[in-house]
Amino acid sequence: MNELYECIIIGGGFAGLQASIQLGRYNRNVLVIDSNYGRSTLCKSYRNILGWPNSISGKELRQLGRTHAKKYGVSFTEDKVIRIQIVNNQFLIETKTGKSYSSKTILLATGLIDQIPQIKNLVDCLGSTIFVCPDCDGYEILNKSVLILGTGHVGANLAITLAYWSKQITYINHDGPELDSKLYVRLQKMGIAYREEKVKEVLKEDDSTFKGICLQSGEIVYGDRAFIGFDGNEVQNNLAIQLGVNLLNNKHVIVDPRTKETNIPNVWAAGDLVAHSQQVTIAMGDGTQAAVWIQKRLLEMSEKDS
Repeated sequence: MNELYECIIIGGGFAGLQASIQLGRYNRNVLVIDSNYGRSTLCKSYRNILGWPNSISGKELRQLGRTHAKKYGVSFTEDKVIRIQIVNNQFLIETKTGKSYSSKTILLATGLIDQIPQIKNLVDCLGSTIFVCPDCDGYEILNKSVLILGTGHVGANLAITLAYWSKQITYINHDGPELDSKLYVRLQKMGIAYREEKVKEVLKEDDSTFKGICLQSGEIVYGDRAFIGFDGNEVQNNLAIQLGVNLLNNKHVIVDPRTKETNIPNVWAAGDLVAHSQQVTIAMGDGTQAAVWIQKRLLEMSEKDS
């Protein structure tokens, strides 16, 4: 017979970790199942989080979060959940390694996976001098020359957004369709240079300092910083779909704005899985808010059982 947890959190990013800390402080029996892969594992330098003016890496912040949660008795396992079923008003969870767990409540914090093409040295600079989120890191390109590596209209719109921060932007349409004339004219009017050619290699200095790119033709284009904007980011919503959770047209999970609970009773969702501006601090807030309402539900369950 599986041990029955009061809450199982699927995903050990910042939403899941913050929720686990809050639930741990409620003295709840909590398990976090984490595949240890996602946006937070790739970012080498968060610079917009309160208390870290000199930045902190995703890896370090995740480790601090785990250590913090374990202080309150939260359990962790590195695995990937492949199936969730509702059996006798409980959740039966099966993992890739063949393990199974049971829980009274579930928090889905599975996030999303960015589409990152196999370009040499790109990942080495990602989260340090190559960025993904304009709201998080637009400030880092202030008055710098910037290359946008992307796909069709996705990359073009990112370049337009970033024009607030820099007037020296070149958009490299790496693997997308030609831009429609309207979008192309808009780039021209904003002074954004446009190239349509595959990127062969990212040029770097030291371990993670972006210097430019080498195109397939052999031409080198230099820049101080870069952003990526590729089509095909994947919302990790498979488990939500299995449970019958309602989704938006963009495949993000719909939650109650106040409680973060989904349409399926006793299933909550937080972080980048939910539609918001994809900020670490918002994910943390989501996690705390979900945990508060999970606690309320667990108290209700206890009253019914007594």
